[in-house]
Amino acid sequence: MTEKAALSFSGGKDSCFALYKLQKKDVKIASLVTTIWKKSGDTVAHDEKREQIVQQADRLGLPVYFIETDFDTYTEDFVTAIKQLKAEYEIDAIAFGDIYLEGHREWGEQVALSAGVKAMYPIWTKQEKMMALLHEVIDAGFKAKVIKVDGERLPTEWEGRLVNREFAENISAYDVCPMGESGEYHTTVLDGPIFEGNRP
Repeated sequence: MTEKAALSFSGGKDSCFALYKLQKKDVKIASLVTTIWKKSGDTVAHDEKREQIVQQADRLGLPVYFIETDFDTYTEDFVTAIKQLKAEYEIDAIAFGDIYLEGHREWGEQVALSAGVKAMYPIWTKQEKMMALLHEVIDAGFKAKVIKVDGERLPTEWEGRLVNREFAENISAYDVCPMGESGEYHTTVLDGPIFEGNRP
């Protein structure tokens, strides 16, 4: 039986690559799920405008479910949303684009358990394989742009850069995760094999 999942979606390279991997495994994605702040309406992950996610979802051919939340009720709101998606779409799982941070995985697995679905981590891998994973994302044809940089760990002028082979070479000189798993940098995906017009 084909599994059906919702995908926690920030619009960045990790969640887009997670979608790519899920589709490769023939997991049916019923909906994207994006958290936004109640006060600003911007995304929790990257402080982007809601419209940016809507545009990406349109090009992906998928619906997007927005969870309005704040710090105090974040987990509760997420669980409630997954329960609603389970009732509406009969999903079996909630998928996340986390890669190696155990605390993030534990949170997602607890959320899934509370909502009565399983947690999926399609790009989960070992920390020492982050450079290889970055090259896999680039070689798959994803065009990601840096939209936020932690200036204490990377040059702030990297904001606006494309994540390409030159970027991978440059970031290897810094003592950071090449995938930015600890918030060293954040991206938005402009194009790639999962988008309309590029799918086989």
